[in-house]
Amino acid sequence: MYIAVDAMGGDYAPRAVVEGALQAAQEHGIAVLLVGDRETILRELHNAGGEESSLVAIRHATEKIEMGDSPITALRHKPDSSLQVAFEQVKAGEAGAVVSAGNTGAVLALAVTVLGNLAGVDRPAIVTAIPALEGGRTYLLDSGANVECKPFHLVQFAVMGEVYARLMRGVPSPRVGVLSNGEEDSKGTDTTRAAHEILKKTSLNFIGYVEGRDLNNGKVDVVVTDGFTGNVALKTMEGFWEFLQEQLRGLFTANWRNKLAFVLLRRSLATLRTTLDPFEIGGAPLLGTDGIAIIAHGASTPKAIKNAIRVADEALRQDINHQILESLRALPEISLPELKRGRKFWSQLRERFLHTRDTHDLQPPGSPGSPGSVEEEKKE
Repeated sequence: MYIAVDAMGGDYAPRAVVEGALQAAQEHGIAVLLVGDRETILRELHNAGGEESSLVAIRHATEKIEMGDSPITALRHKPDSSLQVAFEQVKAGEAGAVVSAGNTGAVLALAVTVLGNLAGVDRPAIVTAIPALEGGRTYLLDSGANVECKPFHLVQFAVMGEVYARLMRGVPSPRVGVLSNGEEDSKGTDTTRAAHEILKKTSLNFIGYVEGRDLNNGKVDVVVTDGFTGNVALKTMEGFWEFLQEQLRGLFTANWRNKLAFVLLRRSLATLRTTLDPFEIGGAPLLGTDGIAIIAHGASTPKAIKNAIRVADEALRQDINHQILESLRALPEISLPELKRGRKFWSQLRERFLHTRDTHDLQPPGSPGSPGSVEEEKKE
């Protein structure tokens, strides 16, 4: 089964993407389907010393989604974008997963509208692997897909994160915690307290509230929170790592003694850097859609793309979506009518996309009511 790769998405696309895909095929034997402008992809393949083969195929797409494009632009005005065509390959069964380093908002929107959600999932969530002590990983979700959440959304995140940690990391019984401002049951918000009470009634290995410092200390395997808080926590850690690198660089170049110390510690520092390098992980899976999607960093190098494709292939082989469905079915019946609003929003978004795609095929560009018409732009 091919992994569909958005060859035109990312700060260094298409070169870095094509090189990374070629490395995934050569080093791991993964079949990749490069989606984008055919001539451009062929040129980059040639430059990287590769060619079309049984493991490297090309699917032509005439448009690409820019990093600054809005999700609405991606949905309505670029129906033949490399990203949308990639998702359509999964929908049609021609590919098993999508990998993209492109516009995150567009990836989220197209994943929901083209693939739809898994049964029982109200909100897809981005899961990010965070380095922890003793070579471990803490899986944080949501990392940015859902700014506001209801209690049962957090419960669903917990289930999806537990399955991911168990299958992809091999943790027999992942410890699950809810991110809060303290460990006491009285802490948190109305949302986290409600989620806390629900999770205590499930069969998950729920350890209660955890704090920000627990993301790296190995105390917990899965941490759930809303996308706003999760994204802030993630970006804070990324900023501190950049700060620490600059501090170390200044320290080890200050004088000859420090330079000597760097020579002696070089191998250990290289190991530390590899452990903390986000490109070693490759990308953040979007869990909860009816198909596998991996969101790679916009500044992904070939190594990052290669690893993102490896993660997609592993998730596909582990049949992770089936395992998520089985775990969601095991949840206790809890009635939370307010969640219907969230499901209705995503349903309306999907219906709007399908409607505009149909009308786009029937109406010539520029006609009244068609995508790109003056009247339509005024409505926006």
